[in-house]
This record gives sequence, C-alpha cells and structure tokens, in this order.
Amino acid sequence: MESPHLPIEIISYILSYLHVTDRKEASLVCRSWYEASQDHQFQKNATFKFHVSTSSLDFIRALARRPRCGLVISHLDGSSLSRQVLLEVGLHLGPHLDSLALPGSSITESSLLGLLPHLTGLRKLDLHGLDSLFMSGAFLSRQEHRRQVENALRNLEELDLSDLRYLSDLSFNRLTSCTPRLRGLALAGCHIAFEFDPYRGSPVGSGSSALVSLRNLLSLLQKQACTLHSLDLSRTSITPESLRSIAQVPGLRLEDLSLRGCKELTDYSIEILCKHQNGLKTLDLGACTELTSRTVLAVSSELKELQSLTLSQDWKITDKGLTELMALPCLRTLDLSECLHVSGTDLVKGLSCPQPRAQLQALSLRNCSYIRDTVMFSLTQLLGSNLRKLDLTSCVYLTDLSVHAIANYLPALQVLRLGWCKEISDWGLLGMVEPTKNCEPRDKEPPSLPFHEKPRPVTDEDLGAFRDQEGASLLALRGLQELDLSACSKLTDTSITQVLRFPDLQRLSLSMLPEISDDSLVSVALHCRNLTSLALNLCPQISDQGMARALPLLHRLQHLFLACCDAVTNETLSIIALHCDRLRTLDVSMCKDISVHQVDLLQSRLPFLEKVQCRFANGTDFTMVL
Repeated sequence: MESPHLPIEIISYILSYLHVTDRKEASLVCRSWYEASQDHQFQKNATFKFHVSTSSLDFIRALARRPRCGLVISHLDGSSLSRQVLLEVGLHLGPHLDSLALPGSSITESSLLGLLPHLTGLRKLDLHGLDSLFMSGAFLSRQEHRRQVENALRNLEELDLSDLRYLSDLSFNRLTSCTPRLRGLALAGCHIAFEFDPYRGSPVGSGSSALVSLRNLLSLLQKQACTLHSLDLSRTSITPESLRSIAQVPGLRLEDLSLRGCKELTDYSIEILCKHQNGLKTLDLGACTELTSRTVLAVSSELKELQSLTLSQDWKITDKGLTELMALPCLRTLDLSECLHVSGTDLVKGLSCPQPRAQLQALSLRNCSYIRDTVMFSLTQLLGSNLRKLDLTSCVYLTDLSVHAIANYLPALQVLRLGWCKEISDWGLLGMVEPTKNCEPRDKEPPSLPFHEKPRPVTDEDLGAFRDQEGASLLALRGLQELDLSACSKLTDTSITQVLRFPDLQRLSLSMLPEISDDSLVSVALHCRNLTSLALNLCPQISDQGMARALPLLHRLQHLFLACCDAVTNETLSIIALHCDRLRTLDVSMCKDISVHQVDLLQSRLPFLEKVQCRFANGTDFTMVL
C-alpha cells in the first residue's frame, strides 16, 4: 500500500519535531521531504562553512534557492579556483548574503573588490587576519573602487578587522568611510598607536600613520556615535588615557565593550569608563591584570543595566565588591575564572540580600581554589532554577557534598564542568553519603594526602539503596547538555553506568578516569544517544571491544578524543569508518597500536573529517589537517 501524498506544509510541521541532525537525514529520503526541510522556519540565521574546492561551486549554486544565508569560506588565495568561487558567490547569492567571513585566506584586493559590489544586502563582514589585503597600504586607494564598495556596504552593521598587523590609518579611513551605519567594530589584536599628548591632553598622530592611530579611531567614533554600540579592543596596547578619551566621546553610548588582555588599564580608567558609558550591557575585562576590587565596586555602582561581566584572570580581584555586584538586577552571566583570591562568601552575601538582585544564568568559578563545600551549598540554593551553566573546573577542594547540592538545587542546569575536582567520587554522583570510615590510630604512619585517599567501593547493596532512594543524584539534571568529569580519578564504572543517562547530552568528557572500562563507554552510548563530542583521553581500560559496541549507537558523533588509550588499535579506526560518517575531529595521539597508514585510509572513507591528531601514534609525530 502506497503512503498518502501529504502537502509540503504538513511534512514541514512533522519535521519541526525532529532534532536538526535527524531533519537533515530525513531530507535525503525523497524530493518532497527535502523541499519540506527547506521551510523558512528551519533556515533562520543559517551560516554555511566550507573550504575552497571544485565541489563547492555546485554547493554555492544550490544555495541560491535560499532567501538569506551567511558564508564562511576558508583557504581562499589568488588561484583561478578561488576567483571562480568568489564569482559564483557574487552571481548566485549576491543581495541574499547576510554575512561573509574568509578565515585562513590570502585573498587579493582585486578578488575581493570583484565580489563586494554584488553583496548589497551584507550585514556582517569578517576580514580578521587577512593581512594580504592591507600589506601594501593601497587598499581602496582608487576612488571608483570606493564608490563601488560604499554602494555595497552602506547597510553593513558589523565589521571585524581583528588581528591585522598592517592596518594603517589610510586603509582604515577608506574602509570605514564606506560603512556609515556600523553597530559593531572589532579591532582586537590590531597594532594601534595609542599615543597621547600629556601637555595638551589630546591624542597625537596624523592621517598618514602606518598604524591605526587613536586620533582616527576617535574620529570614527564621533562620526558614528549614534549607531555604534559594540566595540572590541581586546589584546591591544590601549592606555588608561586612551580609554578615558574613548569613554568621553560625545553621544557615544556603548552597549558591548571587550577589553580582554589590555594589561595597561587601571582601576581609575575603568571608573571613568563606567561613569560615562553607564548603558553597558556586556563588559569583558578578562586578563586585565592590574585591575583590583575597585573596578568591581565601580561596575556595581554605575552599570545598572549590565547583563554580562567577565573578570577572568584578573588576579588582584578579591571578594570585596562582589556583594554589591549581586545587587545588579539585570546581571545574568558572571565569569570569575582564575580569580585566585575569590572564595565566594561575598557572592553568597549579595545573593542573600532582598530583591532586587542578580538572576545569574551562567557562573564560572574555574580555578578558584578557595571555593569550599559550604559556599557551594549556599550558592546552589540561592541560584536555584535560574542557573543554566556552572563551571567549577579545578575547584580542587570541592567534595561529594557539592555534587549533592548541585543535583538537589539546580534542576535547570544544562552545562556542568567538574574537571579536576579530584575529591568527587561515586558516592557524590549517586547522591549517597559514604558510610563513616573507621578511625584507627596511626602512630607511626604519616597522614595520607586527601587526593590519595580512596573512598569505600559502592557495593550491590548500596546500589539497591540508591535505586530506592528519593534523594537527588546527578540523574536529577535531566536537561544536561554538557558534562565534564575529566580527572575526577575516584570515579568508577559503578556511578558512570548508573547515573550518566541524559537524553539531551551533547558533549561529554571522561578523560583521565583510569578506573572506568568498556562497561562505562557502552552504557553512555546506550543512554546518551545525542552525543556529538566524546573525550576519553588517558582511559587505559577503554578498548576496541568497547568501541565496537558503543560507536554504532552514536550516530551524531562529530568529535572523538582517544589520546593515550593504549588498548585502542587500528581495529577501532575500522569501526569508526563504518559507523561515524559525520566525524569531523579525531585524536589518537600516542596510541601505540594505531598506524598513520590506517589514519590515511580512514580519511579517504569519511567525507567530513577535517582534522586528525596522531602525534606519536605508532611512534610517529604527525598531525593531519584536512
């Protein structure tokens, strides 16, 4: 009996219930299913990435049927094939292209100028790292070229010029004069001449500078103050005086500002910034190593609309000011990773205050080694169902008590990172309390280090109690999408097989768990079918037999890491070739029984494989980027 013919609209409605990966599979069944999969509801903000190749020409022509899309084209050069690819983009996509990025390319000016006039609907242009365009200093030097580009880029909203070593004032002025409606500008990693005249209190430099000067940057900000809302000056040599000058540009109202890695900035310059740019919603001050808690207090008192704050690697910051920071009602994301003196006690105080207070959805305390169980127990209760992402990597003194608190009080968690929390054991993941150990006097024995103590193994009787208990184990985090348990060396098959059962889990790291075996791998594959990334580095008991049973179940796997898995051989590569047709990244470094010849054969059979790391595999130092 033939299946009834359904209208395209009905098929599209049915496909809307599928995961995006399954929808791609369904689109290959027949023409009507393919047409249904092209419905506009599935194509919003679609960006396509590909290398320059002869096959990419047909792919570009096929994209012409889409109303809008973005492209990321890598490894363009001056070859005839690259010129042909750009010609096809301009001819078939032209005004339908929303964004364009050309990473890892050495494109010529003539090739780009042949393309840009066709892209009249472009909203975002990413030229980061394209030194070949600006090395000569003659980019857009001809008036007719500027007129063509200006007509194409008049509606451009985002321009990325990061990591350009040869960007001069002249090239910068010529390009930005063609983009009168910029909302976002990125100059991260550029060589900018932030010189300041201490006598006149004004920037120095002329329009003929070999580098972008502060004077020209200020001129652009003044001209486009009404539209420009996002600025990225990360990894530049911006000085406190220069930042104060930028902050006080008349009419400039920034919403997003990134100053990551600007090591010369001081607390006073940030205080001026916060005073004059008090509408900031996103502020990244990571790796600004001279900043102290004065900066935190300035942010707390002035930036009432702040939604995201990054203070990672600001080593001089302490708990001071974090209480006031928690009074910002719009704050949703806070990154305190590698703030070595933060203990979290003031976070608890701030969140304990009456409303209004921060409703954090993402919190990173990575490498904050002063964080203890008592703080985490309070934080989890105060953050409650709002928190979606929690990073506790290398909080080395946290124990099973913190895992219990996370499982009980953070039911909406989607990302949980506990890597290198070496005190966490099976008991914590199972939501059980380890029975009290017998305390016997040790007169002549030196006390053992906490990391060397092994918990009492969980018995079958304990597991029976676990299945009957009402308390929350890690199983309570039903919506978990990413989990990192790397180097939690006390974990064994007992907890991994019982607890890691997350239907939405996409990224999992079990690296450096010497006690887990193929049983854990197979259990994970059985209960976490949506995995796209799996890390098993330095798991010596994982073998070919486990791979043979697990990989046929992981149809969506794209990234697999097996470095230093000594029991994995060439047989695993054969299994991967048979079952992992979507694999993009593979790491088999230092796997002594895997040969480079077999890696070559694998690449010929997997069309999407982009990178294989096989350093010292079979005694050979080799990395393949495809």
